[in-house]
Amino acid sequence: MRRVILIIWFTIIAGSAALQAQQMPHYTQYMFNDFVINPAIAGVYDYYQIRTNHRFQWVGLLDPPMTNSIAFYGPHANLDMGYGGYVYHDVTGPTSRTGVTGSYAYNIAISGDMRLSMGLYASVMQYRIDGTQLNPADVSDPAILNMVSTSYLPDAGIGLYLYAEKFYAGLSLAQLLNNNIKIFDDKDGVNRLKTHINLTGAYRFWLDQDWLIEPSIMIKGTVPQQLSFDITARVEWQRTLWGGFSYRNKDAVAIMVGYSFDESLFFGYAYDIGISELSKYNTGSHEIMIGYRFNDIK
Repeated sequence: MRRVILIIWFTIIAGSAALQAQQMPHYTQYMFNDFVINPAIAGVYDYYQIRTNHRFQWVGLLDPPMTNSIAFYGPHANLDMGYGGYVYHDVTGPTSRTGVTGSYAYNIAISGDMRLSMGLYASVMQYRIDGTQLNPADVSDPAILNMVSTSYLPDAGIGLYLYAEKFYAGLSLAQLLNNNIKIFDDKDGVNRLKTHINLTGAYRFWLDQDWLIEPSIMIKGTVPQQLSFDITARVEWQRTLWGGFSYRNKDAVAIMVGYSFDESLFFGYAYDIGISELSKYNTGSHEIMIGYRFNDIK
């Protein structure tokens, strides 16, 4: 039984960011998936929008992680608040996580065009392990091969987001309830969900009316250790085309491209090239983002 638990624990790690013992999916295009990372984003924009993200990680590896999410969020028409939600499905080998999250945010003016948004979320996650997908050679108890374990876990998180026309800085905490994931009939639980921190920031340099350069950073991980960081430089032309490069420490370098049609329909693609030991066993990771912006309501 101990060996099975170790195998499953590895898949939990492998399904997350960069073998940093994180338990949550990560995104190379984090600047376009900000609401999934930080609930305070819900009230920032003057319009509703839909964002979907599809990540295929470590292609070529047996049963690699795959993450899909769709989010819908926007502001209240008359008040300085916003709300939204998203659904995600994350699969790695015999394990899967499916969650539904609802968020609320309230923002206040600081000075000039600078504002601070404060948000929180509540969620329910289904964690499922399918023993039929385990390798019989790795299981000491054959009964495990015919078992399916499902757990339902509530969760909550908070976020802050300081923003203006030229910059933004965000802080969010996820998995505040630190619930145990219970495997089969293991009463103690194989793993406690750890609180995760996400720090994001960017500054926008307008070279002229057409060209924008945006360096950004995201620091993420469990509290108080096991932090990793992404550093990204993105160039945008006429609010229509963009491209960029990203570096994730001890994990990957990435390229990204995107296109915006009439500033309402968005497409983005990122390709990660691994630089860790795991890169010997896969051909990289692919990430696709599609978004739609509705008309302004404020």
